[in-house]
Amino acid sequence: MLSVLRVHLPSDIPIVGCELSPYVLLRRPDQTVFTDDVPESSPIEGHFLRYKWYRIQSDKKVAICSIHPSEQATLQCLGCVKAKIPIAKSYHCSPKCFSDAWQHHRVLHERAASAVNENGNEEEEIFGRFNNNNNTNNQSLSTSQSLPTLTNGSTPLYPAAVTQRSGGETWFEVGRAKTYTPTADDIGHVLKFECVVVDAETKSPVGHANTILTSRVIPAPSPSPRRLISVSNADVAGHLDLDGRLSSTGTFTVLSYNILSDSYATSDLYGYCPSWALSWPYRRQNLLREIVGYRADIVCLQEVQSDHFDEFFAPELDKHGYQALYKKKTAEVFNGSVMTIDGCATFFRRDRFSHVKKYEVEFNKAAQSLTDALVPSAQKKTALNRLVKDNVALIVVLEAKFSNHGVDNPGKRQLVCVANTHVNVQQDLKDVKLWQVHTLLKGLEKIAASADIPMLVCGDFNSVPGSAPHALLAIGKVDPMHPDLAVDPLGILRPATKLTHTLPLVSAYSSFARIGGGIGYEQQKRRVDPATNEPLFTNCTRDFIGTLDYIFYSADSLTVESLLELLDEDSLRKDTALPSPEWSSDHIALLAEFRCKPRTRR
Repeated sequence: MLSVLRVHLPSDIPIVGCELSPYVLLRRPDQTVFTDDVPESSPIEGHFLRYKWYRIQSDKKVAICSIHPSEQATLQCLGCVKAKIPIAKSYHCSPKCFSDAWQHHRVLHERAASAVNENGNEEEEIFGRFNNNNNTNNQSLSTSQSLPTLTNGSTPLYPAAVTQRSGGETWFEVGRAKTYTPTADDIGHVLKFECVVVDAETKSPVGHANTILTSRVIPAPSPSPRRLISVSNADVAGHLDLDGRLSSTGTFTVLSYNILSDSYATSDLYGYCPSWALSWPYRRQNLLREIVGYRADIVCLQEVQSDHFDEFFAPELDKHGYQALYKKKTAEVFNGSVMTIDGCATFFRRDRFSHVKKYEVEFNKAAQSLTDALVPSAQKKTALNRLVKDNVALIVVLEAKFSNHGVDNPGKRQLVCVANTHVNVQQDLKDVKLWQVHTLLKGLEKIAASADIPMLVCGDFNSVPGSAPHALLAIGKVDPMHPDLAVDPLGILRPATKLTHTLPLVSAYSSFARIGGGIGYEQQKRRVDPATNEPLFTNCTRDFIGTLDYIFYSADSLTVESLLELLDEDSLRKDTALPSPEWSSDHIALLAEFRCKPRTRR
């Protein structure tokens, strides 16, 4: 007979919005072991599995600590209550917890006071607060409140079933599928999963039910919203391009974000991040919420695993109106599962752009061509070992569906070329990084030569400001005396005079260094390095903090209208570093709003 050998949950802490998928180990009548589902529609020798989820609701109301969400709260900040800050943020599990968090907690009070003074909702502007409903969900809800909107399981609506009541606890049935996604109603409550073998003919359970209890459900942490800050008075020439602004109407936004591949998100590297917050079921929901919240017209993601692209990001972002394009890294060096190879994914809103052309850059192929042309045959293996690193770039040409032209040129197509790349990470391979960036730029030069088209170059370049790759991108050449050029065992960087390009690229975030006064502006200026005009950091781990990610644009055809505000290091250090329960990557997202300049007649 079919029997259940083992049931367990991969994650010990359930989180609102993150699907719980139990591992159920089964034994067939022939004694073979398997984990596939056995639904009523496909029984095995007259038996199938029935699943139920219950919420164990105590008569005692429970509040959850805002800092340690797996802990029950013992005190509440009355300042938060008076300031009408989301109530979930007011709870703490101990006086020490509150004291340790005060430096960051008081910022909530200051923001609330500022919002009242300015009489506005600018905090909601670009990245609306997640889980606003957390305000009232730290107490038990009645059955009539919580169950009519139930959607977990095969039957969307069914009456609440009180299956047991003892010792001040009531068990409410909340799901009838193998998986269950906790809702805000579940916060603070323990869930119970029940799995039982059922006779297909009599519909009666056979043997005892296998059950497992979860920890208390916690709310998904809600990152503070990041505002979009106008920099339109700070174009590259240092003045407001009034003619261009008056003769064009459309702007568009571009997001670049290294989301941290699950295969790299290990407890060995990120031991400071709680295991539940490092798990993919949690991170994917948090990342999706963040990405969708930015409402960008073009989204460039790096470190997207191929299985996660196919099974999650492409279908989920499709629901929000995005078309998806993907380039997986090549696999000549990679030795893991083919499905976990990561790559670059570019998404664009169908109502804003249409797809014209796609180019794929495989640096491995470029390495093969380079060694065939320049390296003696005896040294080819050594050269390829150094150059072949599986990195790729995805280049997409899009056509705008919105107008960027004045009445003098109403019918011209507005194209834009978007490059999305992830450059090699190894710090000792400075020559390889520079060669990869140079190879990409030379490819973009060819596209620019064939069409009068604005360029955007986005990605994780694994190169800090002032490095040779950054210099090549930002100023179009590399100083022959640059220290990075000292590392060139294959001679691929010589002569240094060939390390040039003609694209008029400027880093979007350098606009923050040129903006005028104002409280918000001064705050952002402090988050930019005055020596390089780049953000102080886009990557923040326990062992490294610095800028590796950029959005470059062609300054002859685009102007920067606004930028997503940068984060403050102190606010991230409360969780040691990134990733954290609040932010699910070790990088931060960059977003810029652009306007196309009117094209001059040639």
